[in-house]
Amino acid sequence: MFFVPGQEGFDLEEPRTSAVVARILALDDSEVGQSLDDLTARFGRRHRDLIGTFRQHADELADRLGAECKLSEERLLLLGATFTSEYALEGAALCNPSMVAHPDQTGVSEGSLRFVMSVRAIGEGHRSSIEFRTGTVDDRGEVDIDLAPRFSTRGVTRPAPLDAVVFRSELRRLRSDGESADYVLDALGDTFTLAELEERLTRLQAQLATRRQDLSIISLMRRIAERTYDISFPAGTSLAERVLLPAMAAERNGMEDARFVPFEREGQTVSYFATYTAYDGVEIAQQLLETKDFRDFRASPIVNRASNKGLALFPRQVGGRFAALSRSDHETNTVVFSDNIHIWEDALPYQVPTQTWEVLQLGNCGSPIETEAGWLVLTHGVGPMRTYRIGAILLDLEDPTRIIGQLRQPLLSPEPDEQDGYVPNVVYSCGSLVHMGILVLPYGIGDSAIGVATMSLPALLSDLVAS
Repeated sequence: MFFVPGQEGFDLEEPRTSAVVARILALDDSEVGQSLDDLTARFGRRHRDLIGTFRQHADELADRLGAECKLSEERLLLLGATFTSEYALEGAALCNPSMVAHPDQTGVSEGSLRFVMSVRAIGEGHRSSIEFRTGTVDDRGEVDIDLAPRFSTRGVTRPAPLDAVVFRSELRRLRSDGESADYVLDALGDTFTLAELEERLTRLQAQLATRRQDLSIISLMRRIAERTYDISFPAGTSLAERVLLPAMAAERNGMEDARFVPFEREGQTVSYFATYTAYDGVEIAQQLLETKDFRDFRASPIVNRASNKGLALFPRQVGGRFAALSRSDHETNTVVFSDNIHIWEDALPYQVPTQTWEVLQLGNCGSPIETEAGWLVLTHGVGPMRTYRIGAILLDLEDPTRIIGQLRQPLLSPEPDEQDGYVPNVVYSCGSLVHMGILVLPYGIGDSAIGVATMSLPALLSDLVAS
């Protein structure tokens, strides 16, 4: 990762970039060569393209060198290496998996299913990113997770088209809509580019003599704009080595708890969506990911008046509208409907804590699974000793605000050997799948490991209907 000394986050100090660059420039050629040889010997096998990374990071420092400064290739690479650090993606914790069918089932044995599992990886500074694993489940429910790849690769980000309706809705939520926002947005279309937005913001800034409050509006609109971006990974990378790392200010401290779901129209999967929580160290925001192939992604804002964390999309529209599970008051499970997948408002409660094991709060464990009996929803409940358990309910297919079945006891609880961990006494999931009548439930164990539980779907549904 690109590393700037003085900006590690431990102290509020100025970056020491200029001083470090000067020291690299002062080294003699022999020391430069020896240092670079040592670096490539120690780190070359640990990274897919170490030299390319050094060169890329050196390019980030071009403005510090000046046009007249010509560096040898070795000194340029050493400069890039000096502003590079390794980052242990899972150094602190690993948790909160979700699982969907892989978009490519080529070569899979008959009766088996290849899957993609997303996980929340937490590294230095409790900074969260989204990793992926792949594997297969066979017709008996045997799960085989592929070995983790040698390398991790971050994607390349770039601005994406901006949506005026989402922009206006977020400004309204933040009570920052008004004349100045209209001045900017009225001159733009339904969708517009970052460059077009910047041109309007520059015009607005030129009017500060009569619009002194507009500096805050300009800053806010730029923050909203950067929440929409595309991420692409090189074609030669495997899905399991791709990592979604924080790419903008709203998520600088983490991308948390992605809940992936294959979204269907007319019975065909058209996209994979995931909601996740962006965390900047103080405030949270909801974001939406969309991909067709887990190579190219788009991230964009969710304007959410109905939920704090844990929005989980239904896999299709219900009654002609988008639907999602939410938790609007931190403890009650609710459902929300919308005509726009980015904008969610009124929440409808459907489940309140009633059992001892969920007395502190309820939430969902990922998107509902459609069955002939109803919408199967895995829930999480938090009870005494802050113990997280997984439960199950069944919602009516036509009216998902109505519970038609509910387990009175947890479906999954921490076993004695699962009580320890970074966050003890927790089993938690962000999404499961069904294959050949078997529910496959990946779950985090104490935020320190990932387990997978399997169970008969017909047996579970029978227990739910009987309850």
